[in-house]
Amino acid sequence: MGSVELLRVLGNKYNAEILDATHEPKSAQELSDELGIPIATSYRRIEELTEANLLELTGREFSNEGRRTKVYRRDIDAVAISFQRDGIDVSIENRPEVENALVDVWRDLKER
Repeated sequence: MGSVELLRVLGNKYNAEILDATHEPKSAQELSDELGIPIATSYRRIEELTEANLLELTGREFSNEGRRTKVYRRDIDAVAISFQRDGIDVSIENRPEVENALVDVWRDLKER
């Protein structure tokens, strides 16, 4: 994805808030409730962020109602935007895989 397209995704309403909120895995319903956005919008934004490789599906957890729901976590730690003579450059700092693995292990232990 090019820099301009990535900026467009980041600039869409609620996307930055969703990325900020998904430092730990959350479902679309949790994001909707926490951020005060309609559930349909939550699903659309999750799809958009996932397609842009900014958000990742991390698994399925049981909701309060006992249903298995998909949970998502941001796949990035930082975004840097620089303006250059030949255009805009957007660089993404991905979350380290080791950190992701440790978070997964901790979450699994916590659920037991």
